[in-house]
Amino acid sequence: MNEMVSRIVARPVNGLMYVDAAAVLIEHGVPLSLAGTEAALDKLPRGNWIGGTIPYFMLAGGGAVINDETVFVTDLSSVGMVSVRSYGPDELEGIVSHAPANGFTIVIIPSGGECHRRFAAGAADYKDAFLKPMVGWVAGVHLADIGTVTPKVYDGRTASKSDDRAVVAYVELTDDRFVSVEIVNLFEPDGGDVLRFEETSLEVGLCRMNGHLVNLAKYLEIRGLDDGKLPLVGNHAGAYINVSFQSIDVDGGKVKLCAPVYSGIDYRMAKPVDDYAAALRQRFADQETYGAVFACHSLPNFIFGELQGQAIGGIEGPATFGEIAHLLLNQTSVLLRVI
Repeated sequence: MNEMVSRIVARPVNGLMYVDAAAVLIEHGVPLSLAGTEAALDKLPRGNWIGGTIPYFMLAGGGAVINDETVFVTDLSSVGMVSVRSYGPDELEGIVSHAPANGFTIVIIPSGGECHRRFAAGAADYKDAFLKPMVGWVAGVHLADIGTVTPKVYDGRTASKSDDRAVVAYVELTDDRFVSVEIVNLFEPDGGDVLRFEETSLEVGLCRMNGHLVNLAKYLEIRGLDDGKLPLVGNHAGAYINVSFQSIDVDGGKVKLCAPVYSGIDYRMAKPVDDYAAALRQRFADQETYGAVFACHSLPNFIFGELQGQAIGGIEGPATFGEIAHLLLNQTSVLLRVI
């Protein structure tokens, strides 16, 4: 192992790196989770890694859009024993069932495919889903490329890519270490109308507002919330889970969601956040970096908060089309620690 690799392994990376340097780590057997553009990830050799496409990141100096010469590297070499697997849409429950008894799972799923739809709707029901720590994110593309370029994930074992499979890195820990998964959520319900949905779905027409049947798209328009900046907030046994809007078609009466709404859950609109950057900075000020291994952040927060170039603190990571902490989340940040 050459001097550069030895130095990096001794001090694991969680940040941007030139593609050529990441390739050297891979060639020396270093297990990695990677994020970057398709052009950048295409340049990497086979090895013990997973990856997903996204050009947006929260970095120490602030939000940034990266180019094809760099990738974001999460080095797992000092954490535990790492193995890589891939799952198709019909195999997703295996993500949890194959997870180590003591350890954690990092999963990356491409946006817009059957894997995304099925995981979003079903992850909460997988056996042991909340007993085995799982984090990850939904791969995406530059916003200007939506509809013309599909998000991809990469299985480093073959250096191959897919637009409809899930890639997974399993990290097995020694018995004296444990995992903490933390969610940073800016939003809480506004205390207003209660919205309920008849079925678990990623697309909504009608719903019940305080018991009355209404069209959700029209309701959002009347309230002046059809810009999609504020998510729905669901009360899941006392935990607030956001659901972001992918699109709001008032004329067609349809709302597409970035994560599903669930039947039997009370939802309200989120309270407005006056200053995203200040609010995130305050929340991250309470987050210690000790033991941090992995983090990902919300692209809607990045965009609506105009965070490009604004330093907010916290742990660096990709700004994604969806965050995963046991199930699919929206407009949050997710952090995993190993202690």
